[in-house]
Amino acid sequence: MTPIKLLLLVAILVHVGSSFPMERRGGGGGGGGGGMGPAGREKVQYASWDDVNVLAHGLLQLGHGLKDHVDKTKGQMRDMAAKLKAFNGSLAELNKITRRLQEEGDALRERSKETLLGHRGEESQSQNQSQDQVSNASNVEKQLQALEEDMRAERQSVKERVGSLEKKMEALLLRAAGVGAGAGAGASSASASSTSDDDSNHSTSDPNTLQWMLETQSKRIDNLVERIRLQQDKLDKQNLRLQALQTEVKQRRLKSVVVTRRAEEVSMDEPLEHDPSNELPSDCHELFLRGEKQSGVYTIQPQKAKPFDVYCEMTSERGWTVIQKREDGSLDFNKLWNDYKNGFGGLKGEFWLGLENMAAISKQALHMLQIELSDWRGETQTLSYTFQLEGEESNYALHLQPSSPEAAEGQLESALTTGPEGIPFSTADRDHDQKEDANCAAQLSGGWWFSSCGHSNLNGRYQSGPTLTQRHHRKQVVFWKTWHGRYYPLKTTTMKIAPIVKS
Repeated sequence: MTPIKLLLLVAILVHVGSSFPMERRGGGGGGGGGGMGPAGREKVQYASWDDVNVLAHGLLQLGHGLKDHVDKTKGQMRDMAAKLKAFNGSLAELNKITRRLQEEGDALRERSKETLLGHRGEESQSQNQSQDQVSNASNVEKQLQALEEDMRAERQSVKERVGSLEKKMEALLLRAAGVGAGAGAGASSASASSTSDDDSNHSTSDPNTLQWMLETQSKRIDNLVERIRLQQDKLDKQNLRLQALQTEVKQRRLKSVVVTRRAEEVSMDEPLEHDPSNELPSDCHELFLRGEKQSGVYTIQPQKAKPFDVYCEMTSERGWTVIQKREDGSLDFNKLWNDYKNGFGGLKGEFWLGLENMAAISKQALHMLQIELSDWRGETQTLSYTFQLEGEESNYALHLQPSSPEAAEGQLESALTTGPEGIPFSTADRDHDQKEDANCAAQLSGGWWFSSCGHSNLNGRYQSGPTLTQRHHRKQVVFWKTWHGRYYPLKTTTMKIAPIVKS
């Protein structure tokens, strides 16, 4: 019972009570005998029992109502106290979490500052070490040059000494021969004999001197050879140390280049993964015939064309040149004529090789075109054609024929067929399709060899998932009509070409 109702009940009860007042009235006296008459007798009138009963019942209900209201108010106050206590607990817990998060944030900031300072210190130290190593390398080179000059001078001195020694030996040998002849001729006379004895003694002394000189020169030569050997050992050690320093410097430079390029997206102009040979291959299959079996980015140079990069897919039988790839929708293919002419995208992701490059490869020989499709259920399909592409003077007209009788009888290949004249390439700004009253490229998005707008378009708008969207968008998806129908968006597509090898 609400307080308003209680107040209303109290007001009613007061009104009822006031409508039954207790009255005192005087009465007349009695008869003779000395009794009191009506005027001298006081008469009292009370409320009826029913009225009192109603009033008591109302007061009882009022008491019960007040009691219920008090109990309800106490219950609400207890609930409010419990909620307030829970709120205070939650607030205290939240304050603890806030303080802990703030402390962790402060610690994390300090750690980040320390890490940043340490990283900068390491970079500075690494740069200083690199500079010191380069300086040491230059000093080592100077020392090596000085040692080389010393060795050359020492060798020249040895040669001069050996030449001088040879001349002295020749002179002594000639002198000794002359003395021996004089001694034999003077053996008949005594004076000559004495003179001969003196010359003999002198000749005996000359060989001793010669031997001593030879031994001295031999020792000097041995010392020089030993010095040369020590210098050579020192030179070899310096060379090894220089090579180690150069290798370390190259590794640091390479590491710096790799870190710098790690965030860059691979583009059409990216460096080659493999070093090209002196004579560039004309296509990926020629690279395959040279022994290259690893798929990747290479540089080729078709006949009468400039070199350009391609992605080669190597199989066990041939090398394929990939000309188109769709896999995740990361690249927008809704582009104009010049983009499709020159190519766009990255060779390690989604890309279009370029009509000019395709035509340069196609002019060299008859090629096979292989188209690989996949849907969102994991199913795949492969189509094969013979492939020829004309130049820009014919708007890059495409000529296709099924590669086998089985393919000619199949229905899948019929989504892209060409007559004897071929089908020219079309974009939104260069309308060359075979439908006179419409621009197929503008309606279907992208650039393609459109015939009548409705059979295939592997360069359409990519849709992430098989869910069909609005009709206008459904017409612009990547589709192949003879596989899953006109409005089914394909998941991946790959187009690649290789020369037809005659068996």
